[in-house]
Amino acid sequence: MKPNSFTKLYVHYVFSPKGRESLLTEQIKESVQKYIYGIIVGKKCNPLAINGTSDHLHILTGLNPAVSVESLVRDIKRSSSLYINKSRLFSHGFNWQEGYGAFTVGYRELDVVYKYILNQKQHHERQNFKEEFTTILNEEGFKFDEKYLFDFYL
Repeated sequence: MKPNSFTKLYVHYVFSPKGRESLLTEQIKESVQKYIYGIIVGKKCNPLAINGTSDHLHILTGLNPAVSVESLVRDIKRSSSLYINKSRLFSHGFNWQEGYGAFTVGYRELDVVYKYILNQKQHHERQNFKEEFTTILNEEGFKFDEKYLFDFYL
């Protein structure tokens, strides 16, 4: 970082396994999350929270200004897919679904988003992923066509 340059850039990522399969089971969740944590640290970013349910993942990270939003999510998805497949955590191949959500988070909202990510299990007792994701998009002011969202299988 250059002298006299100060940045606090926080991003909330959301993405899902291909086909929205419920593959992120409790048996592998911790291992995959630790691996993703390592990827983020390796990119000189600051992982703050990683959690989700069996069919999607949320990540809150402080972003290194030299790293783009797109390149970080691409590296997370590519490297973690390779790790999952190389470790043979599933009998068939694993891939992340194309696309993702990435939302900026202000410094003052960090605690709220952090707690939201850590409480995913309780949150999803009341709302499924499709409802959650479309709510986030609406709250963030996105105009979208549902046919271009993730493949949602209910």
